[in-house]
Amino acid sequence: MSKLYRIQFAVFGLLLILAAGVFEYFSEKKNQKPEHILTIACGMEGLEESTCWQGVRAWEEQTGHRVKIIPEPNGSTERLSLLRRRLLMDRHVDIYQIDVIWPGVLADCLEDLNQYFTKEDLKDFFPQLIENNTVKGRLVAIPFFVDVGFLYYRKDLLQRYSQHVPRTWADLEKVADYIMKAERAKGHKNIWGFVFQGRAHELLACNALEWIYSHKNGGMVIKPNGEVSINNPSARSAIEMARGWIGAIAPKSVLRYDQEDCQRLFQSGGAVFMRHWPDAWTLVNAPNSAVAGNVGVAPLPKGGKNGRHTGALGGWGLAITKKSKNKKLAAELIRFLTSFKELRRRSRVGGYIPPIKALFKDPAVLKANPLFQTTELILREAALRPSRQTGAHYPRVSLIFQQAIHTALQGERSAEEALIQIEKQLNLLSHHGTDWS
Repeated sequence: MSKLYRIQFAVFGLLLILAAGVFEYFSEKKNQKPEHILTIACGMEGLEESTCWQGVRAWEEQTGHRVKIIPEPNGSTERLSLLRRRLLMDRHVDIYQIDVIWPGVLADCLEDLNQYFTKEDLKDFFPQLIENNTVKGRLVAIPFFVDVGFLYYRKDLLQRYSQHVPRTWADLEKVADYIMKAERAKGHKNIWGFVFQGRAHELLACNALEWIYSHKNGGMVIKPNGEVSINNPSARSAIEMARGWIGAIAPKSVLRYDQEDCQRLFQSGGAVFMRHWPDAWTLVNAPNSAVAGNVGVAPLPKGGKNGRHTGALGGWGLAITKKSKNKKLAAELIRFLTSFKELRRRSRVGGYIPPIKALFKDPAVLKANPLFQTTELILREAALRPSRQTGAHYPRVSLIFQQAIHTALQGERSAEEALIQIEKQLNLLSHHGTDWS
């Protein structure tokens, strides 16, 4: 055999070996199960990522199925924008966390869960949460956790200066100003009296709603019958009150703060009072927190002696997209993540308010989360955002509300001018509250 033939024969043999390897590789890939059977989108704020990951991994170990976790951006507004784009692009995600204000916005894209969960399965959840997640008879999400606004305060500082936990916003202004100035006189130059979520997004809508609803006759922007009610003297007083905080007891930069900005400042010892959600409790008491062990929680102040303690109702549910190819299996994962045992774990390690009544009497949960003892009181007077009556219009309603309030807080217009603008735009959007369809 010539040298040329020997080379050609060797090359031919090598090609056969490579071809066999490629065939074997693709044959194996064809017979392998998919790396991930389900995909779930989890939030990244606070302890959301770790608590979601732990729950999902526990289900994987129990069932042998695989789950891919997709991170979501911080902030409800940003998450809704991304979710809409994903649904439009047909990006494959089986399960989404949806805000309590989204059922009416996204219902057409979500699976009816009544076919997977019976009335018996749902009996332990708070009825108002199931009602909130039901759109035209279709159950589009299972409650995952509840949020409501709280007042966090420095127990050590109140004790040091013989001050009480404020019951009204006027009390808060006085106590915050007194302690802030006293601490600055001692060299703590960067401390502020009060921080809240003032950035122009959904969190500001929650804060502003709390200020307004805490005042007698302030209302909740839009009445249950769809009538626009924002332009009233009590609402005007509430916004004027908040405007007076900026640069006085709250830093001007608070108008750019989201919840993580507030938590970081408070946790570092930079604020006396903070408005936040329940999950901040675990973070401000973590080993790396400068204020661990010195934090108390209370209902948010009333808007005067005739006002009410309230907090904006928030929270998230778990929903399955209509485009999911594994709906039944996705429902089983949701069933696990919203089970008594898993919700109990989330409450203990993450400080999340469970959506089922029984856990509010669980000794271990109450020990880990002292704020739960006041939660039921706040939930009874919770401020509801007008998402049910406005349906798919709610994102636009919220944008109009938060942007106008933000301009008032910045001093670009008066509170009265801001409320007149909101009223005018919402009436145009709804034909004077008669048609939100």
